[in-house]
Amino acid sequence: MTGDQPVERPPFSDELEAWLSGDGPKTLGALLDVFEERSVAVAVLVLMIVPALPLPTGGVTHVFEVIAALLALQLVLGRRTVWLPTRWRERVLGEATTGRAIPFIVRRVRWFERFSRPRGSRLLARRPVRRLLGLVLLAFAVTAGLAPPFSGLDTLPALGAAVVALGIILEDVVVIAVGGAIGVSGALLILTVGAALVRWLRGLF
Repeated sequence: MTGDQPVERPPFSDELEAWLSGDGPKTLGALLDVFEERSVAVAVLVLMIVPALPLPTGGVTHVFEVIAALLALQLVLGRRTVWLPTRWRERVLGEATTGRAIPFIVRRVRWFERFSRPRGSRLLARRPVRRLLGLVLLAFAVTAGLAPPFSGLDTLPALGAAVVALGIILEDVVVIAVGGAIGVSGALLILTVGAALVRWLRGLF
């Protein structure tokens, strides 16, 4: 009774690489359409890996962080369909993303896939848990966006969001926990540096 058996998906790294090498448009909307129910996590992974890497982006990282925050908010609200303004859906991801960031993601995802396996997949399928994870992604995206420009402090919260998103895709709570630890450490670093900067400014006056 093979008709009742679930269709086994290829590894996520292969799916992402196939999308990247395909003939379709390399826009955010196309990415969302291809990965369907995993689209929010995939989009957050792709968007947040850009500020997590030392790449010349021309200031686009803050735009990516805003889009990632909006996507995460929809996960918090439990939306079944993803909404983005047409201008953002049709935005071409650019060479920094398709030429460098996504190939980097594919290599790192393959490394994770060697050790990862579905752990806690039933728990992750529950709506309250998905909303909580959306809140985590939202917090990391906002924290990365609030980091002082050109400071490099957005790296850890952005990387944390990317790894949490990957854990959602791989249905592995261990990967999610690793991403959470990275993101929280980045947020604490930003708070520490911010507090020190405030004290320094007060000392000047």
